[in-house]
Formats: sequence, C-alpha cells, structure tokens
Amino acid sequence: MDNKVKTICKQCEQNLKELQEETLKSQQEIMSWKDKYLRALADYQNFENRVSVDKEDLRKTANQFFIMRLLPFLDNLERAETFVKDKNLQMIKQEFIKLLQQEGIEEVVVFGKEFDPYLAEAIDLVPGEKDNIVVEVLRKGYKFQGRLIRPAQVKVSKKVQNSNIKIQSDVKN
Repeated sequence: MDNKVKTICKQCEQNLKELQEETLKSQQEIMSWKDKYLRALADYQNFENRVSVDKEDLRKTANQFFIMRLLPFLDNLERAETFVKDKNLQMIKQEFIKLLQQEGIEEVVVFGKEFDPYLAEAIDLVPGEKDNIVVEVLRKGYKFQGRLIRPAQVKVSKKVQNSNIKIQSDVKN
C-alpha cells in the first residue's frame, strides 16, 4: 500500500507540475495579450490626439488665411477715417477691430520703438536724433494668436551727425 501511495503521490506531483507549467504559460499568454491590447489602445489614443491637433491646426490656418484677407479692409477703414470724420465709420471700425481681437488678432506696436526686422519692414530711412527708431508706421503689422502674420511697414530714423548731410532717400533728382 505504501508503494501505491508513493506512485499516486508521484503522479499527483507530476500532474501538479504540469498544471503549474500550463498556468504559467497561460499567464504569460494573458500578459502578452494584455500588453498588445494596451499598446493598441495607446496607439489609438495617440491617433485621436494627433487627429484633434491636426483639426485645430487646420482651423487656425483657415482662420489665419481668412483674417489676412480682411486686413486690407481694415487698412482701408483706417485710411477712410483720416479723411472722413464720421462717428458711424469710427464705430464700424472699432467693432471690426474688436471682432478681430476676439479671433486672436493683435496689432504689432512698433512706433517709437527700436526697429525690429522680425516685426517690421523698413521702407524708408529718415534723418533723426536717434538711430534705428521707428518714426512712422506706413502699414500696421499684426499677429494671429502670437504668431506674426503681417509685418508692419515703417520709416526708420537714421542719426545724422551733421545737419548738412542728407540721407539718400531725401535727395530728389
């Protein structure tokens, strides 16, 4: 009987070992499938985020192009305002500027500041007391959501040592 018990115990131990190995294989397979699932889920979430960012970029770009087409209209309103002193025209211009600001447009303020070639284009040099200062804005510049979409066109002062010397742009043939 003792031999029979030993044989049964050995079989039980062998069966237990086989079951443990099968359990380990199953756990490894489960972990492998879980890892694949988590990777696929992460890839899908990254894809969703990328699509969302691409949509937002597309919307911003479309808005930017549309707003750039509106800026000449604003320039014309401002020119008209210098010649026509009308409260209604001024109100329309202010409402239009407010609308553009709500969309993320901001004017680049360069007048009286040192010339910055990243924000403005120098159209002309004029004699002045200080060197490299914006003395006149010919066309306003604008940023859209912090990014420059149109540089200002400006006149920049050039310091003159002797009042008899004239800058080339002032000399007429």
